Amino acid sequence: MRNVLVSGAGVAGSVLAYWLTRNGFSVTVVERSLDLRQGGQAVDVRGVALEVMGRMGLGEQMRAARTRMRGMSMLDSDGNELFRSEERTISSGRLDSEDVELLREDLTAMVYEATKHEVEYLFGDSITALYQEKHGVRVEFERAGFRTFDFVVGADGSHSAVRRLAFGPEHEFVRHLGQYLAIFPAANFLELDNWQMWIQDRATGAGGGIYPVRDNTELRVTLGFVSEPVDYDHRDIEGQKQMVADRLAGLRWEMPKLLAAMTGAPNFYFDAMAQIHMENWSTGRIALVGDAGYCASVLSGQGTSLALVGAYILAQELGRNASHTAAFAAYEQRMRPFVALNQALATENPGGPASEESIAHAKNSISLDALTEA
Repeated sequence: MRNVLVSGAGVAGSVLAYWLTRNGFSVTVVERSLDLRQGGQAVDVRGVALEVMGRMGLGEQMRAARTRMRGMSMLDSDGNELFRSEERTISSGRLDSEDVELLREDLTAMVYEATKHEVEYLFGDSITALYQEKHGVRVEFERAGFRTFDFVVGADGSHSAVRRLAFGPEHEFVRHLGQYLAIFPAANFLELDNWQMWIQDRATGAGGGIYPVRDNTELRVTLGFVSEPVDYDHRDIEGQKQMVADRLAGLRWEMPKLLAAMTGAPNFYFDAMAQIHMENWSTGRIALVGDAGYCASVLSGQGTSLALVGAYILAQELGRNASHTAAFAAYEQRMRPFVALNQALATENPGGPASEESIAHAKNSISLDALTEA
């Protein structure tokens, strides 16, 4: 049985592991975190990606975990309501859509539960070196020593270690989109009832969104600001929090309380809004999937769907092609038009969402079924 190492236990990695096992592979997933990562924002599963979840038998469970927003309000920098909508929200689009918004951690947890008895998970470890050999890839782990795999797939996000080791430094593939984003949890001191609040300073572009989760017991807070690339220490969480606080200090309303909650937040995410563009998603026996190969950014609303669909198609092509070279080529041929349309959603309307027509076209612009036999 051919064995595959997947780096990253997020959406792309866990879904890829699920489908690889069903295509006859032995799968190991290595994850730097000591457990499944918690926190983060609500994500969208749209269009063809819904079918991937359905084929996994997780469609009903996914829908049961969806957010239950009733609508949203948009505020100015002083907290005055500019408008409200009971038809759509900024985070998920139209509320009457078949698309599903749910917390990222809920999505990864349900896929992990579906794979944990068939997949070897190595938590608290990471890849430090990759050596491509004639019949496999020799992998050096930070803790687990050396092991050899038939294939290695990087599903380890936009700052992918696999991509760095196999393809080159990150700066060669990143396109900065001019914004930074912070996400963290807080107590629902605003007493929001399935209602989103968004605030923006039109003069500076700073702002954010707040929405309740977990039956309105918790808030997920997203704060952002406009900026050219900033040089900062990725390991300095306190420094990142201070940067966000400084950039959003001009917003009033409940912003001081939100920034105070950020200071003690147990989970904190901060990163640039950027895309990954590459000429090739594979080299030899190493490939990339999801954000590692083609991050579309939060601004597209399609990162999770790209991860779900990309994982499904990569596993399908590896399962139906005797040659990994042919499998990787077919994967790229099928996915590239889909990726291009979905990445374009992030830049179609700077400062606002893409059109409903563009989203509808992009999210359904691929078939999960291969058109030809290998």
